Amino acid sequence: MDKEEIKKRLDKQRAKQTATVKKVKNNKFLNEFKEFINRGSVIDLAVGIVVGGAFTSIVNSLVNDILMPLIGIVLGGIDFSTLSITVPNIMDEGSSVTLAYGNFIQAIINFLIIAFSIFILIRFINRTKNAVVKKKEEAEEKREKEELVLLREIAEELKKANKK
Repeated sequence: MDKEEIKKRLDKQRAKQTATVKKVKNNKFLNEFKEFINRGSVIDLAVGIVVGGAFTSIVNSLVNDILMPLIGIVLGGIDFSTLSITVPNIMDEGSSVTLAYGNFIQAIINFLIIAFSIFILIRFINRTKNAVVKKKEEAEEKREKEELVLLREIAEELKKANKK
């Protein structure tokens, strides 16, 4: 074999090894990605985002279709969606800019309702969890007391047995 042929064979072998190393690295990367996706927290997050989007549309409907008309009636028939200020554009005479502050007020009300709803939900969840934890603790204390009574009874029986 001459030098060129040996060099070609070595180059082919190196190319195969490089391809194999790349496959192993790609598989490791894909395996890490699969592990990441299959974690419960990622799936929980995805579910939370979907539910949050649905919840937002419900709150928007509550605000836009029910609360804002009622607030408008209380405030003398004001429709917040039409509240705006027109400001003349200094840079371009004859044109103006409209600041729709009514939409901003409505967005603040949406935020407050969503925040309050989430607060109520989390408060309920925490109370429920606390009640479950308290019941478990009480059951554990009761079990420990029963074990202690049983151990005392066993100790008394052993003392009696040793005296005989």
